[in-house]
Amino acid sequence: MKHSLKVGFSFGLTSGIITTLGLMIGLYSGTHSKLAVLGGILTIAIADAISDALGIHISEESENKHTAKEIWESTISTFFSKFIFASTFIIPVLLFELSTAIVVSIIWGLSLLSILSFSIAKKQKGKPWKAVAEHLIIAVVVIVVTYYVGDWIGATFA
Repeated sequence: MKHSLKVGFSFGLTSGIITTLGLMIGLYSGTHSKLAVLGGILTIAIADAISDALGIHISEESENKHTAKEIWESTISTFFSKFIFASTFIIPVLLFELSTAIVVSIIWGLSLLSILSFSIAKKQKGKPWKAVAEHLIIAVVVIVVTYYVGDWIGATFA
């Protein structure tokens, strides 16, 4: 896979998982509303995918070592990866009761993140389980923090 596509794909997948899970968990714990969670997922899938794509675009431009074609490949790859991976979290919310959908989404997101982390570490000839553990710990911290923030907001302002 070309470097520019790899940049967009890995960034989009990672951001799509962690951002969407964080938002879902926070909205769930604060509102227990399927509608709020679905709206949050769609917002992340659209607005944050565009924002992240622009961020990658500007980041790649600032390095001053990529062609315009490579920059646009990273930009488009980021957008579609973020949009597609964030959108996959809609499925469990539509299919299951919200509390079950949250558990299914956490398992889905952490599984995808593990596969990506393992794959990258193997290609870099690193220790795959170290990379997987590091990335999962960060994701779990996001999940726990957003749960308690949502819970606090729900209890304080509801």
